[in-house]
Order: sequence, then structure tokens, then C-alpha cells
Amino acid sequence: MSDTPIVTRFAPSPTGYLHIGGARTALFNWLYARGRGGKFLLRIEDTDRARSTPEATAAILKGLEWLGLDWDGDPVSQFARKDRHAEVARQMLADGTAYKCFSTPEEIAEWREAHPREPFKSPWRDATDLPDAPYAIRLRAPREGETVINDAVQGDVRVANDQLDDMVLLRSDGTPTYMLAVVVDDYDMGVTHVIRGDDHLTNTARQIQIYDAMGWRRPVFAHIPLIHGEDGKKLSKRHGAVGLHEFAELGYPAAAMRNYLARLGWSHGDDELFDDAQAREWFDLPGIGRAPARLDFKKLEHVSGHHIGAMDDAALMAALEDYLAETGSAPLTEAQEQRLVPALPVLKEKAKTLPQLIEQARFALIDRPVQIDEKAAKALDSVSRGMLNSLTAAMQHASWARDELEGAAKAVAEENGVGLGKIAGALRAALAGRTATPSVFDMMTALGREESLARLQDQTESAG
Repeated sequence: MSDTPIVTRFAPSPTGYLHIGGARTALFNWLYARGRGGKFLLRIEDTDRARSTPEATAAILKGLEWLGLDWDGDPVSQFARKDRHAEVARQMLADGTAYKCFSTPEEIAEWREAHPREPFKSPWRDATDLPDAPYAIRLRAPREGETVINDAVQGDVRVANDQLDDMVLLRSDGTPTYMLAVVVDDYDMGVTHVIRGDDHLTNTARQIQIYDAMGWRRPVFAHIPLIHGEDGKKLSKRHGAVGLHEFAELGYPAAAMRNYLARLGWSHGDDELFDDAQAREWFDLPGIGRAPARLDFKKLEHVSGHHIGAMDDAALMAALEDYLAETGSAPLTEAQEQRLVPALPVLKEKAKTLPQLIEQARFALIDRPVQIDEKAAKALDSVSRGMLNSLTAAMQHASWARDELEGAAKAVAEENGVGLGKIAGALRAALAGRTATPSVFDMMTALGREESLARLQDQTESAG
């Protein structure tokens, strides 16, 4: 397949939210295609009409868009292609690679009960005297030898053909089965590489038999291990967030999620932190391990903190706006944005998540007059207010460089015979209304001369 353009696909079932495992599968397919100039396609496997919902489809699309995974063309509906699936089943019937089976569900159940350890063997496989009755179309699977899956991750997986039954391709009501639909869709969409969870591995031997029966070239299969919780057990709600939307609501930037998910089961040497361009260049199937990956929230926070610190201001502001919208919070006002942007270089150095950054940025987001909490108010006694008054006068004509502001504060503290901490506590209360904040001098440089002096004057005037 080296001369064939790479085509991968992500094929979720729209029966719920986009699981973190599905998001990683989509990412692996996206990276593999995008890193080789290929196509990344999206197929919605909505044949289960009882469980598939438009809301779930919309949630999947929204999740992929949030994660930053663009796809080529329009999403394909598997259900909309049911006539094409049935056409292939009838072609196989005409070619002799499939046959009509008239066994009723009751007869099949009775046979399985009598042969619990054997795959179902239809009595109609070689029958010539066929009744005029409803029938299913079954694959005429090989009975001898073995089917070999040449898997790019798992290696060669061998399945004895006598352990596989003649699976149904088209039900007696004319509806195609999932197993047939997947193969036909992948073939028609030109998919060259099927990268999916290893829970699909048991289906692959059966699907290969359809490829072979139709004379179609098999795609490259790569079955990736599932994601487990930190305790090594299958990931579930008891481990915390499992839906991609939950990670977005927790405030992990999409860039950080792409980095973290890429490393969840795949490696490139010892590289832990990388950007999208590096991921596209480095990602390859041999780098995927066979053991289940473990979700590690501490490592995710580390990766998230790195990406927040590395983001430029415009990208970080966009991520913050997306986070506020995702959580249903009010968007930033123009005044808040104007105060927040100058504070970002300081804030992003320590924040691990977007909520942490917003919490640290509270001083820039609040409006005057600053509401001072009970603990911070203790730092604003009469002596402290007097020093703030002196400091305000001293800073009226300062250049507003951080070093000069700190120097002015030290001078006032020395004049009053107190340590810098005394005046810093009063500054913190006046500027932010609380005791836990970034450095008071970082806050002042971020807020600027006019806003900082106005907040200090509010407190010195209230003392009078």
C-alpha cells in the first residue's frame, strides 16, 4: 500500500457522549493521515436505530471540533448506505460466496443449545432444494485452515476457520448486519488503514473473510489497547471523567489533551511534551504498545500546565473563551479582557488548568469598587491605609516598571519601620480583595497605572 494515498477513518456509534477512548482512536487516525498527507474521514455508524440519536451525533461532532480534529468531506451515515450493503450481499449470493439460510431463530437457538461449544452450522449451506420462504444471506466461510490478521500493533493473529460460523450478511427482513456494513463502507470510502480499539479484534477475522470473498484488498489493521484507570481496571465512571466533554469542562486545553492522548499508549522515545507538528511528524503505528494504557490525572495536569505556559496570549484567550462557553459561564467583558491580557504572562506560569488560571486572574476580572473579604480586610488597618496613601502619592509619577514599583513600596515600608510584607498585605487586599493572589507588583503591572491607583485610592479615601 506504499503507493496508495493514506485514508483513515473514525467510525463512532451515536449512542452517547464521545468517550475518552474514542477520542484517542480518532486522534491516532487523524495523526496518521495528516502526518502523511492523507485523508481522515468520519463515518457515523447509526444502524442501531433504537439507540442512535441526533443529539449523540451532534455531541460527537462537537467533541471532535473541540479537540481540533478536522475531517475531510461530509460525515457519512452508515444507515443511509443500507441499500449498497444489501447490494453487496446479493452480489456475494450470486457469486456463490454466500448462500440462502432458511433456519428460523427458534431452530438456531435449539441447535446452539445442543452444541454449546461449536459455531452454528447451517443445514442450508449446500442445500439445492430451497423453499419459497423468507431467508437470510450467510457468508460461505472457509471451514478449513485459518484466517490470519496481519495486525500492525498486535502482530499476526491466527484464528482457526472451524471456530467461525457462516455469519449473517443480510437478515431475512432485508436489513444488512453491522459486520457487512463496516467492510463495505471501508472499501467504498477507500480506507487504507483501520486503526481502532482491540475490542474489535475478534470481529476482524470475520470481516477479512468478506474482503477475501469479494476479492477486495484488505486494509492495514492496527488494533490499539484500551485505556484503563489508574488502578489498572477497565475505565469507567468510578475513575472520574471518562467523556471528552468532561475533560473540556475541567478546563484542560484542547492542545494539552491532544498531547496527552497521543502519549496514552504511543511513544516516541522519551518525549512527553510536544506540539501538533511534532506529533504529526513522529506518530507511527510501531510506536503503539500492546499493553493497556493507564489514565493518569497527575500527568495530564503536568502536560496541561506545560501547554498553558507555552500558549501565546491570543490562543490562550481563545481557550479561555471556549472554556467559559463550555461551562455555561458568562463571557468576558471588554474591560475584563483589557485587564486580563497583560496579566497572562504571569498567570500562565503556574496554572495547570484553565479554572486555576481564572482563579488566579480574579484580581483582573473584578470591577471597582473591590469587595474585600474578611481575611484580607485585617491587612487594612489605619497604619496600613496610611502607608497606602503615602505609596499612592509616591507612585503617581513612577514609570510603572515592576522594579520601580517594588522599590517605592520598600522605601515606604522603611520610612514606617515595617517590613515589606506589611505593605504588601495591604496592597494585596486593596488590589484583589483577598489574601491569595499573584505577586502584588505583578498585579500592578498587569492592571496598569490608572486602575491600580484608582483601587488604592478607593481604600485610602474610605479610611477618611
